[in-house]
Amino acid sequence: MSVHLKPEEIEAESFRTIDREAGPHDWSPSEWQLVRRAVHTSADFDYVRTISMSSDAVSAGVKALLDGRDVVTDTTMALSGISKPRLAAFQVSASCFVADPDVAAVAEAQGITRSIIAMRKGTADPKNGIFVIGNAPTALFELLRQVREEALRPDLIIGLPVGFVGAAESKEELITVAAEYRIPFITNRGRKGGSNVAAAVMNALLILAAEQGAASVTT
Repeated sequence: MSVHLKPEEIEAESFRTIDREAGPHDWSPSEWQLVRRAVHTSADFDYVRTISMSSDAVSAGVKALLDGRDVVTDTTMALSGISKPRLAAFQVSASCFVADPDVAAVAEAQGITRSIIAMRKGTADPKNGIFVIGNAPTALFELLRQVREEALRPDLIIGLPVGFVGAAESKEELITVAAEYRIPFITNRGRKGGSNVAAAVMNALLILAAEQGAASVTT
């Protein structure tokens, strides 16, 4: 490999490699953009077979962005990984509340995780429609509790928590609850995941939304 390749050339070659090595799959072209980004950011081809998404996940996510729906993440790492210029193009903001002092105070007083309280703070604002979870299963469990008990209806849940305690279980519950309440979702089965992967999927959606928005302008 030449050390003189430009970043966009490296990315393009990476995608060509992924396309070649992934082999045959059943993902649609737009869905593949999300899956391929997950593989790209992790160098893990398991995502080709373990990612699960609702049939309307891409269209719902794109529509939410075009409608200016804001984004909430469970970690500052996921927040930092989402492209701010791409968000700004849709006048969409992204927030993470897990480090807020009031969140920490309430979590300590109630004896529960900050991730739970941070999600409650995020869902309290009706402008927030896309929830990106890459680390905390408790954040995903809380969102799903609100779907069942409080009629929360997110535009899209990207649920990719990672770990050995609750991660796989929270994602299985997402698949079940989302099917019952018709919530668009993107997740993966198993313990793998992470804030970097969740942010990569969100960035892929932003790219697709930009392409669709540009296409609608020229037609």
